[in-house]
Amino acid sequence: MNQYALLCLDNNPVSIEQLRKELSSFASRFDIHCADSLEEAHASLQFCLDRNQPVALVIASHHENFDGADFLIQLDKSPLTQRARKVLISCGQDIQAILTAVNEGRLDHCLTKPLQDNLVYKTAQNELSNFVIEEDKENLLAYGLILDQQRLLRAHIDQKMRSYQAGFITDHHKMSDSDLAEQVINALKQFFANGDETQAIRHYSSDHLLTIEGEDNNFLWFIISGEVALYKKDELGMQREVVRHTKGNLVGGMSFVTGEPSFSTAITLTNTDVIKLDREVFSTVMYSDTALLPLFTNLLLRHFNRRLQRNINTKLQLQKTLESLEVAHHQLIESEKMAMLGQLVAGVAHELNNPIAAILRGTETLTDNILKLVNSDGKCPPELTSHVLTRALSSRPNSTADDRQKAKAVEQVIGDRRLAKKLVRLGLNEDQLWLTKTRTNPREVNDELDELDNYHLAGATLRSINVCAQRIADMVKSLKGYARQDDETFHYVNIHEGIEDTLVIFENKLKIHQVEKNYADLPLVNCLPIALQQVWTNLISNAIDAFPPHGKLTITTRSAIKNDKRWVVVEIKDNGHGISPDLQQQVFALNFTTKKEGNFGLGIGLSVCQQIIQQHGGIIEVSSNVNEYTQMSVWLPISEQPSNSEE
Repeated sequence: MNQYALLCLDNNPVSIEQLRKELSSFASRFDIHCADSLEEAHASLQFCLDRNQPVALVIASHHENFDGADFLIQLDKSPLTQRARKVLISCGQDIQAILTAVNEGRLDHCLTKPLQDNLVYKTAQNELSNFVIEEDKENLLAYGLILDQQRLLRAHIDQKMRSYQAGFITDHHKMSDSDLAEQVINALKQFFANGDETQAIRHYSSDHLLTIEGEDNNFLWFIISGEVALYKKDELGMQREVVRHTKGNLVGGMSFVTGEPSFSTAITLTNTDVIKLDREVFSTVMYSDTALLPLFTNLLLRHFNRRLQRNINTKLQLQKTLESLEVAHHQLIESEKMAMLGQLVAGVAHELNNPIAAILRGTETLTDNILKLVNSDGKCPPELTSHVLTRALSSRPNSTADDRQKAKAVEQVIGDRRLAKKLVRLGLNEDQLWLTKTRTNPREVNDELDELDNYHLAGATLRSINVCAQRIADMVKSLKGYARQDDETFHYVNIHEGIEDTLVIFENKLKIHQVEKNYADLPLVNCLPIALQQVWTNLISNAIDAFPPHGKLTITTRSAIKNDKRWVVVEIKDNGHGISPDLQQQVFALNFTTKKEGNFGLGIGLSVCQQIIQQHGGIIEVSSNVNEYTQMSVWLPISEQPSNSEE
């Protein structure tokens, strides 16, 4: 008996047999019951109930003489079927029945006859994937051969990232290298003890070749005992020893993960025992023992992190005498992005501080504001307060200069600068009724505007909380996807919205400084919004770090023509200490930082920015005068938006 059951209901024997055949591939994990009458379907459900077997999916046909929709509605009454995914197959004649099933029966999917080939199979695969993701989180990988493997793997990774996130950073972090290696070795030996068809556990004598520099490598060697040396050719073609590995170390890790040619040549120095894994065996091991995954990942991160640290030390020690190794070192850092992951994990908490602090401030502000709204006299009509609140929730970015100009125009009409600013902020500056009321009775209008200002503040605070929460989600997504291609796609967006969302994150740091925004009327830009968000975050963060006691951040956007191409230009300027001319050419180099000792900085921010901008076909430039300013200019190409695209 399988853990879950699947039920098909159709009073047409031919249709029920077709359903049985189309769903037969799921039989390895789900008991399949087919019924050609309501009585037989209820009997099958009772059979599952007697065996305490939950039903994962119910597919029911519905037509004029057969009420499958009502059958689906009734499933919510049983604990074994109320969580089941429900699919209705309709002839499309009884729309009311379909709507009833949607509204009352928690209908998950509806198919209309005639059915396309494999449509029922694809729908069932999708709904069963949804079911096990919700109901059988601990065994997701066991369904990988029959359900949506990519979704299950992604859900499994998301779950494991949450469940043993603390373990990655705390539990495994506290383990010594030898203890961690011993656990991995014991787990691998236990796996292969039941059968070692690929002869993964091997013994090599000395001088055995494992990897060859520049050649393809499809294996990962885990050293159980013995010693292995890695060699790298210098510019003259001479083999130079880079490092020696002993028990618990990995050989071929980077080329195995990235698929790139081997970076070095690995040779055993002594009798050596190893566990040799190809990609298929590696996947099988990780699928079979999920407890091994965090252990092995932590070991892999330590290996890559130490490899990075070792090469940095080599550069510092041999920079003058081994120029060829310096080049090899830079190639290693640039080609092996996963080596940075170890340092990024340590920086995640720091990066999350700003949005989390902004959310906390927002909740405090919103709490106080709600009390004011509840206790207010309600002088303003509900439709107006609702309009102000909604407008603040979805407000578009405004240029500082535009707001100042609008306020001056209103001041000339009403004669009160403070009230003019309020009208502009609330979007009432062109409302003739409010302009007249403000001019004739400013004291009464001031009380009403104060009330509306509270609604505006509530909306703006909610928007800030939403932005910060999304930023946290984006940071986590970026961390998980740092070493692989991101799923984000290019689409057309308003550049100003991303900049404004970033400013919200830095609101606490900017409150003692001045922010000047000069936004031009720009077309939508085809880009990766989340990736560009990282660019704005890094550039604004760098500007804040460079501020004097009273800093000024100036953000200017404009369109320009360069090399016969149309561009959107975003200029972020600070009035800080500036960058000397000899350092301006180095600011985009990996691990370059101008931050003083004690300040957090990995030196990868501008390098990442440059990579992202180049990915967009753009340019990033720096101009600076020492003790005056630094300006970073981002050039993004403008492409024509397709007429049928959706914003």
